[in-house]
Amino acid sequence: MQIIHEYKEVTHKELCKHIIDNKALHKYFTLDWKTLKAAQYCGILNFNHQDFYILPKIANKNDEQNLNIFIYMLMYAYNIKLSNEQIASCQNQKHTILEIFIQMFAQNLLKELKKGIFKEYLTQENNLRVLKGKYLINENLKYNFTKDKIYCQYDEFCENNSLNQFFLYAVKFFQKFVDDKKLLKQCELIFDEVEYKHIDINTLNFHFNRLTQRFKTSFEIALLLLKQSIPLFSQDKKSFAFLFDMNILFEKFIARILKEKYDDVEIPNGYISFGGLNLKPDIIVKSKNLNNRL
Repeated sequence: MQIIHEYKEVTHKELCKHIIDNKALHKYFTLDWKTLKAAQYCGILNFNHQDFYILPKIANKNDEQNLNIFIYMLMYAYNIKLSNEQIASCQNQKHTILEIFIQMFAQNLLKELKKGIFKEYLTQENNLRVLKGKYLINENLKYNFTKDKIYCQYDEFCENNSLNQFFLYAVKFFQKFVDDKKLLKQCELIFDEVEYKHIDINTLNFHFNRLTQRFKTSFEIALLLLKQSIPLFSQDKKSFAFLFDMNILFEKFIARILKEKYDDVEIPNGYISFGGLNLKPDIIVKSKNLNNRL
């Protein structure tokens, strides 16, 4: 494991060239007078089968302890529960943070899939040999030139829904980053009746109900991993980055501490009016009882 510190110079020459050559990484680093420095993003960057950890600027000079603190902040801020074995595996560098998180996602998802894959009623339109559901006269005249088929609209209880399509996309995507694909492959087999689609994670608008609630944790972990992981391919070299904006991570970390410490506070997200100005603070703590803002 090689260490790069937040806001410090990247000295590894091959890694510097790799970063400069990959536009996807430019936002995570700054180039100043031929000196490449890490920005406010921390995590792991894998290049040429080497792991480079970018760690936050913590006063302690012990990199191993800094890594442990960073892992704890991630777990606490995003409410991710890792086993002691998983934490130890990450701390002694047997597996990367990304590999551990992906395995945890696969374990959680497979556990729920074994209870039963989620199904729901979806409206279908098809050419059938027998009438099923509603007979669509206009479509029948448009598409059928013979009398052996009937164009129908009907509801079908199936597993080819948006939630399962999201999970299938995630399962296949995550296989690029891990060597042990066993759990992910098991999940993929269960989704054999689900259509594979590319998912735009920026336009997802899925609402959970009592039937889908058991999949919410797996969904949130997958969404986090999809947002933070960056696949990078250069010729025959495979690499990736898994990086977090430390400004956002620290805000989430502090926000969760406040939510757990105080029962009567809100932490809204957005603009507020203060002295005639619209401000967007990092965190607002509003006491319901005292009607004060801190």
